Amino acid sequence: MPELLTKLSFEGKVNLLLASPDRNAGLEKHRVPEARLLFTGMEGDCHGGITRKSDSRMLKQYKRNTEVRNSRQLSVLSVEELVEVAGVMGIPEVKPEWVGANLVLSGIPALTLLPPSTRLQFPSGAMIVVDAENHPCRYPADIIARQHPEQKKGFVAAAMHKRGIVGWVEAEGIIRTGDPVTIWIPPQRIYAYA
Repeated sequence: MPELLTKLSFEGKVNLLLASPDRNAGLEKHRVPEARLLFTGMEGDCHGGITRKSDSRMLKQYKRNTEVRNSRQLSVLSVEELVEVAGVMGIPEVKPEWVGANLVLSGIPALTLLPPSTRLQFPSGAMIVVDAENHPCRYPADIIARQHPEQKKGFVAAAMHKRGIVGWVEAEGIIRTGDPVTIWIPPQRIYAYA
């Protein structure tokens, strides 16, 4: 597969890195200056692990809490899309800490729409594989509503196709704020039988 990937003509940039060691503390994360990506995910972040328990997103395929491959080790968001979401909601900002982000990137148009199997490559050699779009849900909506009860439109509707992506670590390395991001996309085609 890697030989079929196409390097895009532009780069993104790492604007922010966030982590939280305790899943029970809630969705919110705190800022870190650099992050070590391991095959298990971001070191020190609660969403890491080679496997995870299936959840409500997978009920058509598995019973809840079935052990599955963790393709959601990292959550990646876009500075530009967060600004758009805040604008639609009629609030000054949507902080990445409120929505469980691990990486916040800039300079990648329509980041949320990057296709599955896209690779995000960093100067250290670290590589993240995009699994899928991260659909908006009520957990960040609850956090944002506490910060901005005056919002004009809810987070779930405002963030549809702008909530970022989830992925997993294909190659280990360190990521730092300010790092450039090289984007490698797979061949684009539509499955005609869906």
